[in-house]
Formats: sequence, C-alpha cells, structure tokens
Amino acid sequence: MPAFATPQNAQRRLQPILRSKLIARLTTPHGVDRYLEQIDPLWSAFETRARVTEVTRQTADTVTLRLQPNANWQGFVPGQYLQLSVDIDGRRYTRCFSPANSCHAKDGHIELTARINPEGTLTRHLRDHAHAGMIVGLSQAAGDFALPAQRPERILLISGGSGITPVMSMLRSLCDEGHRGPITFLHYARSKEDQLYTEELEQLAARHANVTLLRSYEQGAGELYGRFSREQLESAAPDYADATTFLCGPPPMMAAVEAVWAADGLNAQLHRERFVVAASAPATAETTGGELRFVRSERLAVSDGATLLEQAEAAGLRPDYGCRMGICHACSCRKTTGRVRDIRDGRLSGDGEEDIQLCVSQPVGSVTLEL
Repeated sequence: MPAFATPQNAQRRLQPILRSKLIARLTTPHGVDRYLEQIDPLWSAFETRARVTEVTRQTADTVTLRLQPNANWQGFVPGQYLQLSVDIDGRRYTRCFSPANSCHAKDGHIELTARINPEGTLTRHLRDHAHAGMIVGLSQAAGDFALPAQRPERILLISGGSGITPVMSMLRSLCDEGHRGPITFLHYARSKEDQLYTEELEQLAARHANVTLLRSYEQGAGELYGRFSREQLESAAPDYADATTFLCGPPPMMAAVEAVWAADGLNAQLHRERFVVAASAPATAETTGGELRFVRSERLAVSDGATLLEQAEAAGLRPDYGCRMGICHACSCRKTTGRVRDIRDGRLSGDGEEDIQLCVSQPVGSVTLEL
C-alpha cells in the first residue's frame, strides 16, 4: 500500500492545515478536535489517541491490549513508557505502561500488558471493559530506561513479574535488528502459568542462537531454581560484569540485583526501571500532625503521614496523577511553604517554593500547596 494512502499518513499530511490559525478561528469556540471526532473518534489535530484493536488475557491477572495510535504518535525507544488515559464515570484516569512490542513493528501498533491491581480503578476497568474499538488517550513515550542507539555487544535482561514488558520490547527489537551479540534473558515469576510471553520467549530462544532464556519459578521447575542470588547469577551469566544490564521487576528482586552490582562496582552498567515504589515511609512524629493547606481549593487537613497525593484525595480533591510512583510527573504541584520528604530515598526538600511530586512526597510539618 502506498505510504500516502494509510489513514495515519493522510492525517499527518493534513496536520499543518488542521493546526492553522484559520481553522482555529473557524472552529471557535469548540476547537477543531470536536469536529474531527464526529468523523472518527481517533482523529485529533493535537491529542495522541489510540483505538484498541485486540484484547487478550495471557494470565489470570493481566490484560494485553493492541493499540492503533493516531498520526500524532511519535514512536518509542524499547524500554520507554507511555501514559494511557481512560475516562471512567466522568473522570480521567491515567497509568504508565511500557510498550512490549518491537519498535520495528511494521503495522505501527503498540502492545501494552497491564497487571490487574485489585485496588486500581484503571486496570480493573481495562480487565472488565476493554474491547476492540475502544478509544484511549496516550502520551508520547518517555523515560531514560531505554536501549541506547549504539547497541551494546553483550546484553543481560533481568525481569520479574509484569516487569517483563520493557525488556520484552528490547528483546523483540534486538531480534528484529539481527543483533549478533549474546543476550541472556533472566526472568522470575511465581509459576509458568503466571509468566507472560512464555511461548514467544521460547520461540525466540530457539530461533536465535545468541539468546539464552533462563527462568526461575517460585512454584514449579524452570531452568533456574529459587530467588535471585549472586551464586545463581554467577552460574547463569558468569560474564555478567561484561554486560550492559537492564533490570525491571518487584522491589525485593531489584534490591537483590542492585546489591550485587553495587558490591562489584558495576552500577554504571546497570539500568533499572521501577514499576512500584520500593517502600512507603511509615508515619512518624515528624510527618503527622502538621497542617496541610490546599490553597486553590480552600481545604485544610491535619497530616496523617501518608503521601500528599493520598492526603489530598482523602480531603476530597482530585489532583492529576499517573503512575503513583514518581515516574511520570503527572502529579507535579507547586509547594509554597513547608518541607516534604521523598519516600523513595528519604531526601528532604527545602522549605521554600518548588515543584514537588505529590505521589512520592510525605509532609514534614505544615505544608502549603497550590492545589
């Protein structure tokens, strides 16, 4: 099919016109997007949107979506994340997900796999209501956890649970590129039934002699046994010190890996992505009892030591948020007075004006926010 004949390319050719001042004046006050939506809900002059083309469930607690993005999507580097937004009962919910597909996918589709959070509104909604034809909002891809343009010769991929998605994208992309260097894929899961992309991983390892697949299950037999340890690593990938390593998984597994790399002075070779905040700092005397002032909404609360996002929501506010783990910055907010502690590393802020992330900030004393 000629490149200019695809719907996405047709949209791209029209974008300069759709974004022109003339069109803006002609479509005031509703804006051009309101009219484009009447033709096709996927079309937009400014927003990145996608249509769900397929919904599958690889495991009991995950849902996988194939998405056809509109012409505003600019692509991604394997390992990066995007924000997916869905309107639920009149409110927009946003979460971060990493594309799992190869960046060289010829159909231009994006594949996202979400682990269902029993307490998460968006992932439960996707589990129960996602269907072909559904329209979702997307951000552009972002994040430093990504394959470098100059691919490393020796690559070690380590993942656990749903942390497999960004490294799966790396593996698929490298295989599509014909990467010749050795790649070891080390994955941890509760059982084979809980593992994502099981058959495809086995097929990739069978087709590519430079790909070594090693799995460890808490229940059942894999190529490895038990949790990550130095002894296991030295057995599975004895040349790990020569590798560029990409790590994504649950906090305990990541901490165990990080400890080995730190002890060996290899931190510069370890690239990591966190999907979960390592640990919430417990409420203490210094984080409770202070006064929280939400200036724009004219609300006042007494701090209970939770994160500012949680306390704002408990006060009846609806601040924007995305990942709830300090990655996407969707919840960034201006603090005008007071100090906060970053629950990821314990870092204490100054007491003046600055932008903070509500989801990973815990008040220390009284705090005033432009919220």
